[in-house]
Amino acid sequence: MEELRALVGELLEANAGLREVIATKDHQIASQERRIVELERRLGADSSTSSRPPSSDSPYRKPARRSSRKSSGRRPGKQPGDSGTTMPLVDNPDETITCDPGCCGGCGASLAGAVVLGVQRRQVIEVSPPPPPRVTEYRIVTRACPACGATASAPTPGCPPARVQYGSTVLARAAELLCAHYLPVARATRLMRSMTGVPVSVGFMASVRARAARMLEQTFLPQVRQLLRQAGVLHVDETPARAAGGLHYVHVAATNYLTALHTGGRSKADIDAGDVLPGYAGTIVRDGYAGYAHLIDAHHAWCGAHLLRDLRAIHDADPHAQIWAAAMATTLTEATTATHAARAAGKPALDPHTLATIRNHYRGALAKALTDNSARAGPLAHDALTLAQRFRDHEEIILRFVADLTVPFTNNQAERDVRPVKIQQRTSGGAWRTLTGLADFAIVQSYLSTATKWGLDTLDVLTQLFTGQPWLPPAPEPC
Repeated sequence: MEELRALVGELLEANAGLREVIATKDHQIASQERRIVELERRLGADSSTSSRPPSSDSPYRKPARRSSRKSSGRRPGKQPGDSGTTMPLVDNPDETITCDPGCCGGCGASLAGAVVLGVQRRQVIEVSPPPPPRVTEYRIVTRACPACGATASAPTPGCPPARVQYGSTVLARAAELLCAHYLPVARATRLMRSMTGVPVSVGFMASVRARAARMLEQTFLPQVRQLLRQAGVLHVDETPARAAGGLHYVHVAATNYLTALHTGGRSKADIDAGDVLPGYAGTIVRDGYAGYAHLIDAHHAWCGAHLLRDLRAIHDADPHAQIWAAAMATTLTEATTATHAARAAGKPALDPHTLATIRNHYRGALAKALTDNSARAGPLAHDALTLAQRFRDHEEIILRFVADLTVPFTNNQAERDVRPVKIQQRTSGGAWRTLTGLADFAIVQSYLSTATKWGLDTLDVLTQLFTGQPWLPPAPEPC
């Protein structure tokens, strides 16, 4: 009997040990499961669920559609009732070929002088090879005075200072290929030769952007910066760019009709170096970067698109536990719809009832977020609480677009205006060779972006620039 009791005791002791091991393993498994979920959440993040740029998305994985837009119900392509367009016939073609039947296809009789029942017109539009460049030679005659022996030369208006040089149209086309179409220098050189017939060199093409930038620094940049300071709402942003083996930033300040880009770091001093934002007293639409917080003279508005991406990332990670994120995103999108409707109706502001409803829904979703995540542990709960605290601390900045209908919901204008930096970087092998080249691109792109917003052709404004009369925006916006 004693032996049986001893055996039972040993078994109970072994069982207790096994229970302790199982409990330890269960704890480890639960911890690993939480870590796997967090890692999957981080690996699943892309430009639609975070502030990462689209260029960082993997080219081997197509992200799931996460657009906040709802289907309009219309089929893709041309809509019913749309008149559409077709290629028109040219009234005065360069060459006309008449196809006239000589004899009847049935009996073989001659059709000379037969009645014409109809004529169909069909045209082919073709490109002619580029003509040889037009060369103008200046012969400067010097004569000796028979009376005093002094020499005199004729005045030379329009005469080039160099022995041989390219004219303003050649310079404008070269700058357009480099800066308006974002081509690398070598490829732009080949295209310039084939399209215009002008045998330019790579060195010439490489110098054109710098020549344009030096001219714009004196005339265009002071004008556009002054006009930007007069605007009621400014869009600002920054994007990284690789140059001279390092990482630099291109900053943008823009409106619907003006663009000013400049290069630098990411500090407050670099932001102010654009000579637009210091002392600005309007409204700045921006993302959540704290580098703009020192601009205390201005009102600030937070880009709603960035907030929607952050909310989507939290909600998608745990839809049941983070339902507040969906409620907050719905509040913001419904508020955007309300502001669009008010603007379309010509109203100066939202009615008080609509404004109060938006704020109540906003604070309700916020209270749910703080309550649900304050008692939870784990990376997701921490990130959700951090985001909720952002909505709590910056309510006035986030809802600025609701209180002021002149302020848009997103900062898309600035993001569109700074995107050419990324396009040029990708087409040029991923980096600029020099920081000066990046700075020159920013200057010329400011000019071309502003001119395009005013409905002007890039080649026309570049031609004006190289003739010594650059186009300048006359006002912050068209009258």
